[in-house]
Amino acid sequence: MLDKEVLRKKQDFSAIYKKGASVGSKFVVVFFIKNNYGYNRKAFLASKKVGNSVKRNRARRLMKESYRELSSRIKIGYDLIFIARNTINGQKEADVKKSIEAALKKLKLI
Repeated sequence: MLDKEVLRKKQDFSAIYKKGASVGSKFVVVFFIKNNYGYNRKAFLASKKVGNSVKRNRARRLMKESYRELSSRIKIGYDLIFIARNTINGQKEADVKKSIEAALKKLKLI
């Protein structure tokens, strides 16, 4: 069964990119828009600029774990897209968590 909290449809991504706001931090860029649900929907992306498949998958895992640890403090009712920058390579999970936390604080979601 598919998880309802994961963004999948192209139209959802397009709406967030066109109408939503974004902020960058050292290791990630976060796009967001308000949704009308009682939960957050999210996506974690890493382009080929980040590196080969091993590096891209590690970047996504780091972002997912950081989000999981911060999820209890994040406001509810938003669609979020986390995009890894190529500076994320070789970083520790704690550093990525600080970067995501800083970005979410700029967006006033924490």
